[in-house]
Amino acid sequence: MQTQRRHWLKIAATSAAALWLGLTVMAAPAAAQEKKVTVFAAASMKNALDAADAVWSKESGVQVTVSYAASSALAKQIEAGAPADVFISADLDWMDYVAKKSLIKADTRSNLLGNRIVLVAEKGTAQKVDIKAGFDLSTLVGDSKLAMGAVDSVPAGKYGKAALEKLGAWSAVEKKVAGAESVRAALALVSRGEAAYGIVYQTDAAADKGVEIVGTFPEDSHPAIIYPVALLSESKSADAAAYLDFLKSDRAAPFFEAQGFTVLKK
Repeated sequence: MQTQRRHWLKIAATSAAALWLGLTVMAAPAAAQEKKVTVFAAASMKNALDAADAVWSKESGVQVTVSYAASSALAKQIEAGAPADVFISADLDWMDYVAKKSLIKADTRSNLLGNRIVLVAEKGTAQKVDIKAGFDLSTLVGDSKLAMGAVDSVPAGKYGKAALEKLGAWSAVEKKVAGAESVRAALALVSRGEAAYGIVYQTDAAADKGVEIVGTFPEDSHPAIIYPVALLSESKSADAAAYLDFLKSDRAAPFFEAQGFTVLKK
């Protein structure tokens, strides 16, 4: 009887050890997962944000994973329940969109960056353009295409259309527009020579050596270009708030300024 009792005690101890080990193994990935921040950011931020994130990750030990796309696409993904911690939009409209659905922590929202829109051409193929009221963009484009972000959804496309309307150039060039899913996609069309000109952010032009800026749109020809940032309501990351503080700090500013962004002072 004593032998049988020791046998069952041994089995119970083994089972408890196995259970403890199993719980430890399951807990390890969960703990590791907490040391991560997932960011949804406008495509035009890629170069600057990648550089800033590399520094923060090295110092903090926290992995930053970024999904870059048009702000419209990212907002729709957030609405559909895509897991993320931080959203950086290229315009106020799409941040307002998710805010109205209570998908951000409203008290964390702020305006992070400013930008400019410019006219670009494949490097070495075009002369400088004086962008002003009445300029004949349609004749410049000729039989080619004008690459822009989709004008009904992509912020850079919306800003571009607003500027062309204000300057009286939209109606003549509208049928020559090649709408792209993001501003980086529009930039690529110009860089590859598939469109004679493109309207992109000045920060995008700086990121692609295959294009050059041939003209800059007057700031009063379109709404102010503002990049708001906020934590998302469903964020599970314990490090997201610290990451957001870093983005708004003087330490992050040089990474954005190096790409041509204007750092907005809160």
